[in-house]
Amino acid sequence: MKILLFTLEYPPFRGGVANYYGSMIKYWPEPTNIFVLHNNDGKLINNKLPFLKWLPAFWYLWRAVKKEKINHILVGHILPFGVVAYFIAKISGVSYSVFLHGMDLSFALKTKRKKWFAKKILNGVKNIICGNSYTAEMAKNIVKNGEKVIVINPGAGQSTINNQQSTTELKKKYNLENKVVLLSVGRLVKRKGFDKVIEALPQVLKEAPNLVYAIVGNGSEMPNAGLKDKVILITDADDEEKNNWYDICDIFIMPAREIDGDFEGFGIVYLEANLAGKPVIAGDSGGVRDAVIDGVNGLLVNPESAGGIAAAIIKLARDENLRKKLGEQGRERAIKDFGWKGQARKIYKLLISKS
Repeated sequence: MKILLFTLEYPPFRGGVANYYGSMIKYWPEPTNIFVLHNNDGKLINNKLPFLKWLPAFWYLWRAVKKEKINHILVGHILPFGVVAYFIAKISGVSYSVFLHGMDLSFALKTKRKKWFAKKILNGVKNIICGNSYTAEMAKNIVKNGEKVIVINPGAGQSTINNQQSTTELKKKYNLENKVVLLSVGRLVKRKGFDKVIEALPQVLKEAPNLVYAIVGNGSEMPNAGLKDKVILITDADDEEKNNWYDICDIFIMPAREIDGDFEGFGIVYLEANLAGKPVIAGDSGGVRDAVIDGVNGLLVNPESAGGIAAAIIKLARDENLRKKLGEQGRERAIKDFGWKGQARKIYKLLISKS
């Protein structure tokens, strides 16, 4: 069975969706029978066209299906590529499945026109592969056959091996000896909740004055902490430095919240922190409950409550044994349940069993 992944984002493009598909392809059980058609060079989307700017994608997908004798299309983005795959499937007889991560579906349901297309696409698929249970429930509400909806969580893995010398140098550079290091990693956007962490810090520091908050990321919502000696912002970290921060930190936090249909689909960063043996604090919203189980690998908090976030930070900052317990349990769970090799095989088996 020859399969084509049809996606807007793919490595070296950076981001969670691109990493998801790059890892899936890397661990695909039959690497010679899977192909990728992506838009990294901009050939599939023509922004000069006032309407139907994704029209070139029809030609490229049709050509790829014929050239590689594709049997099945894996659609990485319901809009606009789901529309393209829907019509190509009608013309060619090739079947297709759609990945849903969360925000892609919620945005597709915002207008009548987009919702109409989304229903057409999802009712014509062989499988709807959801990255989390929350999105799966959304999908089941708009499709005729809920049995097509399958949850396969993303996999997790650190891309580089920690460099002990670099870790030591980072600690020295930022004066982190004998400090409790609270870490966030991710794009600086409001739904990640980093602003709420900073709002909680004055309360936290009363109970844990030796705590330092490090944020590794960049984006439109640059934090204005007012606590310069307690907040470290790193906007240009590569993968090795990011992993060193996971190694340095004592607690990982991302109290993600839903804002106008934009929510955290899963949260790979929680599992990356767990793989480093660190406990996590997560916002109880979106698809996060698939990644974080309260009291098992971390703590779930109300992402709108600065007081609740502060209480969770204080609890872990003052209890080293609890940090160690949650971190060890998280590491075991991440290795056992979320290795990319196993997750890629689940997708592969799903497609093969229904071919």
